[in-house]
Amino acid sequence: MRLLSQAVKFAVTHPERSRRHFWGWLNAVFNKVDYERIKAVGPDRAAAEWLLRCGAKVRFQGFDRWHLDYNALPTGSLGRYKIQAIDATESCIMYKGFDYLDGLKHLEEVKFNKCIYIEDACLERLTSIENLQESLYMMEVVSCGNVTDKGIIALHKLSDLPGIKDRQTTVDRLQTALPHLEIQLDLD
Repeated sequence: MRLLSQAVKFAVTHPERSRRHFWGWLNAVFNKVDYERIKAVGPDRAAAEWLLRCGAKVRFQGFDRWHLDYNALPTGSLGRYKIQAIDATESCIMYKGFDYLDGLKHLEEVKFNKCIYIEDACLERLTSIENLQESLYMMEVVSCGNVTDKGIIALHKLSDLPGIKDRQTTVDRLQTALPHLEIQLDLD
């Protein structure tokens, strides 16, 4: 009881910090991987559900429009809809949920804009997914404050990353690691 009263006292005296803690906890719950769901509906559908739950958008192969409503995801036979692009702008996706991306074989584009939970480990995890090494040709990272030089080795398009200290070394590493990509940098 004493611990509970201390928690309540802290929440009352520090409302902003307790709110942040609550949202961080809720975002972690949204990112929890449900491996049974992946088996039941397939990797693309499960990944789409995860991404939309976290506030991202997905575009399926053969479609021009972005899906952003969890309840309006297309239905049909399993495996019919393949994720081609992800726009995670201002979403709460985090490393914890990246296992959802393992089965995606048609993902070509990923955008991380103003994603407060995207960090070096997330980008490193993406580069380790073999399917994405074959299909991914464009990644954009903008205003993700937890990304540093260490995490950008697999990126194609970079902008507004204050953690990058040595620009030329970074460009050289990218060009060496991914010689088939056209690297466009806007780091000024």
